[in-house]
Amino acid sequence: MPHTRDQDVPIRQLLAGMKGFRARYYERRPDSMRQLVEEGQKPKILMIGCSDSRVDPALLTQAEPGEMFVVRNVANLVPPYQPDGSYHGTSAAIEYAVRVLQVSHVIVLGHALCGGIQGLIRLRKGEPDQNDFVSPWVSIASAALDPYIPPAQGDTDEERRKAEFERLQQKPDVIERAAVRTSVDNLMTFPFVRERVEAGTLELHGWWFDLDSGDLWAINAQTKMFEPVD
Repeated sequence: MPHTRDQDVPIRQLLAGMKGFRARYYERRPDSMRQLVEEGQKPKILMIGCSDSRVDPALLTQAEPGEMFVVRNVANLVPPYQPDGSYHGTSAAIEYAVRVLQVSHVIVLGHALCGGIQGLIRLRKGEPDQNDFVSPWVSIASAALDPYIPPAQGDTDEERRKAEFERLQQKPDVIERAAVRTSVDNLMTFPFVRERVEAGTLELHGWWFDLDSGDLWAINAQTKMFEPVD
């Protein structure tokens, strides 16, 4: 396919954005960037967000450079602690943020209309799977579906399971929020996270962003239920 000028538009927009960033922070506010260069980063927050292009954590929170350490992956998932020598990008980011940067808060930020969660529902439903990496990854949150899907024990139960899967596919926000809870629980399987939480020097948070309305929901520390944030 021949190259067209339209293909260059997204890159030109990004380059213009970089110029705007440089003008805003390096030309108009050079002291703040110089401080980050000379003293290093000292963020208080680790944000674990989704790779979805519509829910950039820095844009949603209007965070300034140096304020937030961010790791993003498909469906904003936290795997359980598993130091087996394999490649664990999210776990490495958690370790660096907690042990090295010593953040005070870890936030798992889920969102509505998450394609990764839709993929998890389809996977559990038994639909054909052609992914090499996505399906094994989203299966981290598979247990989030268990309370909503009855076990199959006969033809009648199988029909009920099918109906439940179809309902969840139409309204997956229940599973999106349940997956956030699973990730917050998985954070506590990391010994260095649990140690600091129990010492009172680290707080864990579960958030869910409604992409349709712009509302934010958060897990209540006492009830463990999601509630809208005013």
